[in-house]
Amino acid sequence: MTSSVQAATDPQPGLLARLSAEALGSLFIVLVAVGVSILSNPAGAPLPAALTAGLTVTACMVAFGYVSGGHFNPAITLGNLIAGRIRAIAAVAYIAAQLIGSVLGAALVYVVVTTVPVLTDARVAFGTTAAGFDTHAPAQTQLAGVLLVEVVGSALLVAVFLGATAGRRALPSLAPFAVGLATAVLLQFGQVLGNLPFNPARATAQAVFSPSWAVEGLWIFWVAPLMGAALAGLAFRGFQGLSLPAGTAAEDHAGSDAINDDFDAGTGTAEETVDAGAETTPKPLPAKPANDDARDFFDGKKG
Repeated sequence: MTSSVQAATDPQPGLLARLSAEALGSLFIVLVAVGVSILSNPAGAPLPAALTAGLTVTACMVAFGYVSGGHFNPAITLGNLIAGRIRAIAAVAYIAAQLIGSVLGAALVYVVVTTVPVLTDARVAFGTTAAGFDTHAPAQTQLAGVLLVEVVGSALLVAVFLGATAGRRALPSLAPFAVGLATAVLLQFGQVLGNLPFNPARATAQAVFSPSWAVEGLWIFWVAPLMGAALAGLAFRGFQGLSLPAGTAAEDHAGSDAINDDFDAGTGTAEETVDAGAETTPKPLPAKPANDDARDFFDGKKG
């Protein structure tokens, strides 16, 4: 039996390993993104901070995506939940791990900032890059504008993630680059308006170490990106159903689940082959999970 078949039979990493990967990836992203933002000038020159954050997302997805799927963002986790690609209990645990990792990353940055003589007040330094609106935004963007950009930007980010990691023609090895680039271009736009992170975990981590106004306005940076994620998840389900012929819908849907499982478990492909002399026999694709509460709820099978 070939090594490819052995890889296919390897069990998916356990929930604890996946949560550890999500926490570690979130810590890395916040540590680098927030650190660069504070020590540079993202409002006046957003490209370095935005590009750094995008590249960090790519690096984390490449390094840890084979373990957990590489979410590192509650909005992406919610999009996967609504799209039926993660169970509800696991999604809640993912978000908790992302929050823990993000806060730890921000705490490390806070410690570093206190050692920089020119930054006399660490909380004020964090506040200059914390997500905000009105008088607390670099461009003094009003609440309505911040809400709109966060909803649309998060929807686009989640759509890129879902589209890059699903379908028979998906290339999981390219997904980190697609998501990283999407993150970079969105941050390039969002930082000028109000340091918009399009990531509730990162927004929370920065608010914890910022002046009190950041925590008071934090709700918008949870509500808006989760709204966008929900829209992207629902659209993904709808497009998936419309694009599949009636006779092959179940088969292709199973293929999409297989690719997602492979990206999560690190196998990298939707099919494995068995070397049988001159012929190559494709291994059957796994069936859809039997008890997917999220999928049943959004398909109207559960109240």
